[in-house]
Amino acid sequence: MSEASVAVHADADLLAQAVAARLLVKLLDAQADRGQASVVLTGGRIAAAVYRAVVALPARDAVDWARVDVWWGDERFLPAGHPERNETQARSQLLDLLPLDPARVHPMPASDGPDGADPEAAAARYAEELAAAARPGHATLPHFDVLLLGVGEDGHVASVFPEHRVHYESRPVSAVRGSPKPPPVRITLTLPAINTAEEVWLVASGSDKAAAVHMALDGAGPVQLPAAGAAGVSRTLWLLDRAAAADVRPRFRSLR
Repeated sequence: MSEASVAVHADADLLAQAVAARLLVKLLDAQADRGQASVVLTGGRIAAAVYRAVVALPARDAVDWARVDVWWGDERFLPAGHPERNETQARSQLLDLLPLDPARVHPMPASDGPDGADPEAAAARYAEELAAAARPGHATLPHFDVLLLGVGEDGHVASVFPEHRVHYESRPVSAVRGSPKPPPVRITLTLPAINTAEEVWLVASGSDKAAAVHMALDGAGPVQLPAAGAAGVSRTLWLLDRAAAADVRPRFRSLR
């Protein structure tokens, strides 16, 4: 796995704009190399700001959105269209505003879907969808060009929480019961699946994230601090505002 690098931006607005610009460049580069591109989305406040920034950039029209696959890193196991679902946020802020191919948008199952209120069955269904799109030479997962992660105050990423049994899952997708952050039932990619992405970007904003960011970059274990265990195959990039980077050691910092 790649070593982490860090870019620090002055505030949350500039951070969102920088991540959006990077994302467009990454998708364009992937399409130039492979003829298509893929992104794994996340949820949260800073993610919503990034999605709005993507839509606001004129360069978004340079991407052939019909050749972009969209996946999710985790989801709240709630009915389709529920305002707390990551899918709902992404659709309203980004996806519904782009000329995507609906067949290439892959939301995680909802609690009112074919599996009903069974998150384990829903996780298995998503794993099957991932396997159906698997890249050559890999039995279970497609190629992920870039995988976006928010970072929780406790250091969780996706819905992989500190000390949770999901850490010991070998499957690519897991149900989460008893989440310490509501809602209690979720679906998530596991760290082994996250770490197959070509690039993993961890995006954090605000002083409430500073301690977790510091510990993750300073060598904390992934069971105690899941963010410390997230890494891309070719690149691991921490994208922070100054508040979130307040405790980051100088050797990591690259101010923008």
